[in-house]
Amino acid sequence: LHIEVSLSEQTVSVLDAQDRAVETFKCSSGKEGSETPTGTFTVSQRGESFFNDKVGEGAYYWVRFYKTYLFHSVSRNGELEPDEAAKLGEPASHGCIRTSMENSKWIYDNIPEGTKVTIK
Repeated sequence: LHIEVSLSEQTVSVLDAQDRAVETFKCSSGKEGSETPTGTFTVSQRGESFFNDKVGEGAYYWVRFYKTYLFHSVSRNGELEPDEAAKLGEPASHGCIRTSMENSKWIYDNIPEGTKVTIK
């Protein structure tokens, strides 16, 4: 499997070895001033949740693909924020790739370390 993120379409596509879509989800990439980096990266780490005191937000089911950039659920501040979930499909993050809780868990459960991630 490998992952392709389309910033113009705000989608995450999980593709098999023949480039056939296994899963496709809506996402939210980095908003203006906090753009998501483009290029080819590799999944390197994961965790069930995090909270960043600096920005006062956290999320569930994170999967790192580059430095501090992650795939993760819509943000939470104590609990999931419906307003943030409503933004899926448009840039809204601090640079990470946000997906729904269900889709974040799917990535967490099914995408191993070493998986190629292309963001364009």
